[in-house]
Amino acid sequence: MCEDLRVDGTCVHRDHHHDHDHDHDHDHGTAPLAAGEGRRMVVVGKGGVGKTTIAALLARQLARRKADVIAVDADEQSNLGATLGLDLDALASVVPLAANDDYVEEKTGARPGEGAGAMLRLSPDVTDVVDRMAVAAPDGVRLLVMGGVTRAGGGCLCPETALLASTIRSMRLRRGEMVVMDTHAGVEHFGRSLARGFDEAIVVVDPTRNAVGVGLDTARMAAELGISSMRLVVNRVRDPLDVQRARGHFAFFGADGELPFASVHALPYDEEALLSEPSVDRLLEGSALGAAVDRLAVDLLHPVAAAMAP
Repeated sequence: MCEDLRVDGTCVHRDHHHDHDHDHDHDHGTAPLAAGEGRRMVVVGKGGVGKTTIAALLARQLARRKADVIAVDADEQSNLGATLGLDLDALASVVPLAANDDYVEEKTGARPGEGAGAMLRLSPDVTDVVDRMAVAAPDGVRLLVMGGVTRAGGGCLCPETALLASTIRSMRLRRGEMVVMDTHAGVEHFGRSLARGFDEAIVVVDPTRNAVGVGLDTARMAAELGISSMRLVVNRVRDPLDVQRARGHFAFFGADGELPFASVHALPYDEEALLSEPSVDRLLEGSALGAAVDRLAVDLLHPVAAAMAP
């Protein structure tokens, strides 16, 4: 875990071999991701910690840094589109994947509501899902709304569930594409293994004990699912004591230093988040929160840029 976490969103790791600091706020470079490999990241955490706002900001900041971004709304409340900045007409045109009965039948062999006794393809070919189902969002982001299983018996093996799970697990990315997925509150997607196959888990907490507890459970489940990299985001930080408080909560759960977070980011409490709601448009124009999420975007892009270096 980060040894020195600042309120402005930077993290200093101590180099014990050379006795000097490495500051995560230095410029990693902004080489376009288009030549790099596609990557998938899931934004997770307790309800109310700001996951959707952070997912939307991250998607747009990555796109502004030349990444080809697919934003996936896997929360049944489906607020990501408005938070990304889609207008009312664009939002009205969005058909959630689970609600597109014709597409569900085409891919799984059964229409929603026909799961019981129907011949069901459990691993449907969804390689065309982004091209056919995504809608355009600001800064070139493409939005894919998953939707939820709202019919009675939605917990059973039904066509919608098979299609959603297959889409998340087997989405094939072109070179340079990055998927940012906003999820339900808590650990639901991990419990159903819908996040299996993702490369990054961005674990969002605020300085409260409950949020840290949920974040810790989520991080552990992410590791069990084979997600190779995790980044901790402490949101709504008002002063350094909030950061210390969050670290104290990790220690309370006996996990301080247990999880291999690749980096730790403190996002400042910003009144602009309330004024901007529901869209993040205002946050992208010079706000402290927008700048801190941009540093997270750079941190996520850096491993790809490093891999591209000769």
